[in-house]
Amino acid sequence: MKIANFLDCEDVPIDRFPFKGRMRPVTGTSIRWLSRHGDDGTGYPEYGLRYFTIQPGGEIPIHNHFYHQTMYILSGTAECYAYDPETEEIVSKKTTGPGDFIYIPSLEPHGMKNTGDTPMTFLCCIANVYGDKGGA
Repeated sequence: MKIANFLDCEDVPIDRFPFKGRMRPVTGTSIRWLSRHGDDGTGYPEYGLRYFTIQPGGEIPIHNHFYHQTMYILSGTAECYAYDPETEEIVSKKTTGPGDFIYIPSLEPHGMKNTGDTPMTFLCCIANVYGDKGGA
């Protein structure tokens, strides 16, 4: 068993996320890994819980990943985007706030932007979907 406070976890700025082989700029965003277990073969854990902070105007651009994720909004507001994987056009845009949760299936292109005047924080749980087959 491990018991800790989220402030004990390093707050690491994120400056880029990949999508379709190209690194996309991330602005005003940092991550604290609260827990992680296993290795999916691509550098991500099979299970992880992360604490994100996105500053006002900060943005995570279009990206996708092999794992499923569920995000639970703790504070602030954001627009969340679902994209067409071929055209990269936004196909859905929703505003989220405290108490909302967002589920992203494996490989679905998505992104988000803090639209408020305060930092937006959320918990993000990730889980590898490949079991003993490893990553794609």
